[in-house]
Amino acid sequence: MIKTVIIEDEKPASRKLERMLSEFADIEVVAKIESVEEGLEWFSSNEHPQLIFSDIVLGDGLSFDIFEKVRTKAFIIYTTAFDQYTLKAFKLNSIDYLLKPILDEDLAAAVEKFKSFIPSDNAVNSQEIKQLIKKDKSTLSRILVKIGYNLKIVQTHEISCFFSENKIVYLQTQERTYPSDFTLDELEEVLDEKKFFRVNRQFIINSDYIKNIHTSPNYKVELEFQPQEEITVSRERVKDFKDWLVS
Repeated sequence: MIKTVIIEDEKPASRKLERMLSEFADIEVVAKIESVEEGLEWFSSNEHPQLIFSDIVLGDGLSFDIFEKVRTKAFIIYTTAFDQYTLKAFKLNSIDYLLKPILDEDLAAAVEKFKSFIPSDNAVNSQEIKQLIKKDKSTLSRILVKIGYNLKIVQTHEISCFFSENKIVYLQTQERTYPSDFTLDELEEVLDEKKFFRVNRQFIINSDYIKNIHTSPNYKVELEFQPQEEITVSRERVKDFKDWLVS
């Protein structure tokens, strides 16, 4: 049997996932955890499972806080309503990332993926897993931003560019500028490379919003919606930039 733990602070969602997992004859749910505090206590005093299904945003923090403090060799399948945490999830033993509401076929595919990582002799090749995860990583489609005490979901296709200013990375839409929790390096890893390109240290732009490109004396890009600062393609990126434009 595959020992499994569910981490979910919403009881209806936890019960639903447990019911869905009960359809798999070889999966046994051994614990259901509702908070970071409870998770830290449970993983510190119990034998770790082989597989964990974990929501990310819990009532007292992020489930990442558990696995950054308590080391586990268990594989983690994250379940969440937001996909902005994809990059961090894949750095913390994640083999899949399911967006809510979870579909039966997506859950089945995630379980099969987990099983494919476990050879018959149970000898896990961590390097091979890392490569498979890297190839399978999905692109970011929406971002959760804070506006005062409120939260807003911004679709990445609505974003003309990301830019850094005073060590904070912002995203620009037609509506306004929003601060984000990402670095530009992290965004390069998870954005759709067909749509987004990092033109210099400060800017990542979306091809859908390019209004004009000046080529002399330097490559300068004008976007439909952009901050006041000019966007110049760094010299070492010009060739890649032109290749990206026609790819």
